[in-house]
Amino acid sequence: MTKRRSRGNGGLHWDEKRQRRIATANLGFDPSGKRIVKRGSGKTKTEAKNKLKEVLRDHKDGLAIAPTNYTVKDAVTDWLHYGLVGIDPSTAATCTTLTHTHVIPSLGARKLRDLSAEDVDRWLAAKAKTLSTRTLQAIHSCLNRSVKRAMARDKVKRNVVELCAVPQGQAAGRPSKALTFAQAEAVLKGAEGTSMYTYSVVALLTGARTEELRALTWDHVFLKGIPDADPPQPPHIAVWRSVRRGGDTKTRKSRRTLALPARCVEALWQQFEDQGWGRLAADEKWEEHGLVFSSAVGKPLDAANVRRAFRQALKGIDGIDADEWTPRELRHSFVSLLSDRDIPLEVISRLVGHSGTAVTEEVYRKQIRPVIQTGAVVMDGIFGADPQRP
Repeated sequence: MTKRRSRGNGGLHWDEKRQRRIATANLGFDPSGKRIVKRGSGKTKTEAKNKLKEVLRDHKDGLAIAPTNYTVKDAVTDWLHYGLVGIDPSTAATCTTLTHTHVIPSLGARKLRDLSAEDVDRWLAAKAKTLSTRTLQAIHSCLNRSVKRAMARDKVKRNVVELCAVPQGQAAGRPSKALTFAQAEAVLKGAEGTSMYTYSVVALLTGARTEELRALTWDHVFLKGIPDADPPQPPHIAVWRSVRRGGDTKTRKSRRTLALPARCVEALWQQFEDQGWGRLAADEKWEEHGLVFSSAVGKPLDAANVRRAFRQALKGIDGIDADEWTPRELRHSFVSLLSDRDIPLEVISRLVGHSGTAVTEEVYRKQIRPVIQTGAVVMDGIFGADPQRP
């Protein structure tokens, strides 16, 4: 005969309300004298017993018991609410859009404890048919960080998302472009008389990032240079700030001081004068932020302001489709024009504030050439007195 279990050792019973088998085990009493009971449920006796074994194993290993009703959507929502504190609002908005568009509709209903690496692989493979590799990396990162946060809070025992590689996306990303010398001259000529002229000149002839130029203040512009320094310093700008969160530049090496080509100096003097007249015209509406590039009343510009004004300045230029170009491609053009004039990769990387040469070579440079001097000198040669120069 089967030996009868001892009293208090738990058991197996049918829960009419839940319509499930419940297996229980008594593990003694806690310090307050309350009985410690662990439970496992399932549709069958075997499922309930197996679940109880898992719960007991976790208890023995000192692990918290993951909730059975916690879904991927719960994990993602928790991360969006609490895991993005302190990051740039635009980054948080991007993460929210990506998760609500690609993660929650596909995986949100899945119980987090049941999410498998195969589920994630299939999800990524399906998304790869319509998304670019960059977007796939972004949505994988959002899910990975959500599950990692849930694991740290004992909602799940492991993060299967980290085990899954991101496939190559089928959708082509927007390719970056660079202006030829003839196109660059046409752009500068077309921008003359517009609010974007000086911005375009400085961006094209120094390679500064758009977020660095939007944060540039007159305190960091030295149009007369510093002749009393040892050695004397030519006209230059100090690229030490950006509109990124906290005002820091993108990387440590992005902090740099750039000599100004003569054409930049001339354009910036004109910008200084024009801004003075603009300050008088705005009168009490003017907000003083000390910015080199600002709105008509002195307010900081955002990326959309600059992009819209830049494209407007490009309207009507032969051979240029204004809607196909963005201000950041002036920086790409700077790299290509220097490379075309035999400037070494290491020098170009330093001028554009890259921490190494890899990004300069893979992303920015459109032509690969050998070696020589420095940005301002070469740009004076490219955009010097004779704009028709080949």
